[in-house]
Amino acid sequence: MKRVYGQRFTGDQTGRKRLLGGALAASLVALAGCNAPEEADTIVDAPQAGTVTPAADPAPAAPETPAAPAETTGNEIHSDAIYQTYGVHNDGTSPPCANADCTYPRQPGEPENPVWPEYWVADWTMYRVFNDWVNNPPPYPGQPPADLQPGVDYEVSYGRTYYDSTWTGDVPEDGQGAMMEYYQDRCLPIFPFENTYSCAFISLGNTAFFVTYDDRPDWMPPVCLFSSFNHPPRRDFIKHLPYAPNDSRRIGRGGQGYSFWVRHSDGSIMQVGAAPDQTANAGILFGYGFQDQGDGAMPQSFYFSGVPYLTEGGQAVPFAPIVSQNYTTFSAEQPNPADTWDQVNTLDPAALPACQLFDPPSHANAMLGDAEPAPTWGTIGRGGR
Repeated sequence: MKRVYGQRFTGDQTGRKRLLGGALAASLVALAGCNAPEEADTIVDAPQAGTVTPAADPAPAAPETPAAPAETTGNEIHSDAIYQTYGVHNDGTSPPCANADCTYPRQPGEPENPVWPEYWVADWTMYRVFNDWVNNPPPYPGQPPADLQPGVDYEVSYGRTYYDSTWTGDVPEDGQGAMMEYYQDRCLPIFPFENTYSCAFISLGNTAFFVTYDDRPDWMPPVCLFSSFNHPPRRDFIKHLPYAPNDSRRIGRGGQGYSFWVRHSDGSIMQVGAAPDQTANAGILFGYGFQDQGDGAMPQSFYFSGVPYLTEGGQAVPFAPIVSQNYTTFSAEQPNPADTWDQVNTLDPAALPACQLFDPPSHANAMLGDAEPAPTWGTIGRGGR
């Protein structure tokens, strides 16, 4: 596949709003580097034995036994698997949400849900944090806290997202909405192997494609089918995430943070809010931040768990326990299909090879500790630790 996005997305783009926090962001960065423990916004699931978790207000308990997707058998990952996204990317997965419809009605005093524009284009900087992440939880108002140093404690890369909710397929069954997330030089670090290659996720309606370029690993095809049940987030997707006051405070003035940790083994909701960190308890974080700087809430960051550890020399080495994509520009412009999804919209998904991203054929598996496979988004609720 020909690479069509060669520039680094670091400068201002014509017509795009530059998203910077200024002096306020700098002061919050310094505060975020402190080591004092932070209480969770809500503890939903009981902690595992041997762990100490701060007390918090009670919340509705999740069902004890989630329904497993019909497309999977045991821990096997199929190309048409329904990955557990709690209503954001698919429906009908029976996830163990706090509410039956996987939405979170806002309480008095909480801000109204932000809604994405019909279409938009945004640049972002991705921070893969691999040292001292426990004491420096996201969301970050800009780059990670001053206690963390680039190249020593985290890696920096860049990318761009294109979104168009008005796209429709040829038939209703195709679904609606189009989205492309392009990762330059460093792919999304949620798969159990090194991410030193460029990649793109392109979702057209219900079908998600995974696209790679000339720097791909030898075993990867140029295009593969990621899932047949993975639509772009709807404009009001944030209703599927609980409001997290502490996350909001870390973003800074006008911040609105939404996040939870889920338990890898059964998919149950462990905790609302990014802190305290639950990586050691086999938790997986999903969070999204907005910020209102005077002209409405704008996307601020997408923060989440990557693969926490990879094996190196027989030892587990921290890899991507925390990842944050911080938006740097945002524009409500309609993407050009010729520059984005036209590269896959004529492909027959049934003729594409299955992606082997969560179960690569020739790489060492990611590990948690020294024996058990690390939690990944691809195996939530399918047993394991």
